[in-house]
Amino acid sequence: MGGGEVRDGVSLTNLEQPLFEGADATKRDLVDYLDAIGERFVAQLADRPLSVVRVLRGQEPFMQKNLPKYTPPWVPKARLWAESSRREVTYALCNDRRTLLWFANQRAVEYHLPLVRVGHWDEPTHLVLDIDPPSGDGESFGLAVRTARLVRQALADSGLAGAVKTSGSKGVHVFVPVARATMEEAAAATRALAARAERLDPALATTAFIREDRAGKVFIDSTRAGTATVVAAYSPRVRPGAPVSFPVPWDDLDDVAPGDFTLRTAAPLVAERDPWTELMPAPQSLGADLIEEGRAIPVARVQAMHEGKRRARARRAAGQ
Repeated sequence: MGGGEVRDGVSLTNLEQPLFEGADATKRDLVDYLDAIGERFVAQLADRPLSVVRVLRGQEPFMQKNLPKYTPPWVPKARLWAESSRREVTYALCNDRRTLLWFANQRAVEYHLPLVRVGHWDEPTHLVLDIDPPSGDGESFGLAVRTARLVRQALADSGLAGAVKTSGSKGVHVFVPVARATMEEAAAATRALAARAERLDPALATTAFIREDRAGKVFIDSTRAGTATVVAAYSPRVRPGAPVSFPVPWDDLDDVAPGDFTLRTAAPLVAERDPWTELMPAPQSLGADLIEEGRAIPVARVQAMHEGKRRARARRAAGQ
């Protein structure tokens, strides 16, 4: 089960090992894929604090934000205070092929990014609406596509345009490039756009953050704002068949399935061009009305936390 080589000064080991159960791929497939798309991929990852999902042999997948002590000194880094864990976290910046190959050798399968770059913490580059269907069967992807079209309509009604990609799991992500917006303005605009899309077809889509309140509808998640992360375009996923999050033209959405894009099939599709860059509109300004509407909508995670506590109290009271 050996297999090793050196690329760009990085020792690559155990390349013939299976990547993870159900991947139908080896570690070499991961390395070769990431190396093949490296130029396109690094252009996205550069200067953004990187979180990765690694799959070590015999272990459950885990997300790594803080770099391990054995990280080579040449890997670019950024230190950030993490409010959730109350400590400083040292993130990698994947700014070059060598760093990407090092991550591939670490069995880093998924690559998750915030919507900001280092040194520009209050200047988000995109809004993201994460469209999450209720289940992972084939039919539910069609529901996600229909909901993505609601989001596209809400964007158009708001004077905006976005690009769409498969999530590599069961849903889709709509990215909206923005200019000159603060983090607070971007977060508010994202909430308003989700609400506007929901109003277009409330029988199909919901913005309910608490799962039990969704009644089997497609969830439009507006919480990917600030330093929250989203999986990068072209990133593989730890899913059966090793699918890849892949950009799709709006007009082609009905003709694709998440499994069309995998570690084995996606690289040739970006060999001659970079569809994610090509499909992405130019950065746009957010309307004042959109921001104001969003400011009146409670932050979903905070609202859900309070509601969860309220329901727990009600259950306890009912039990008494």
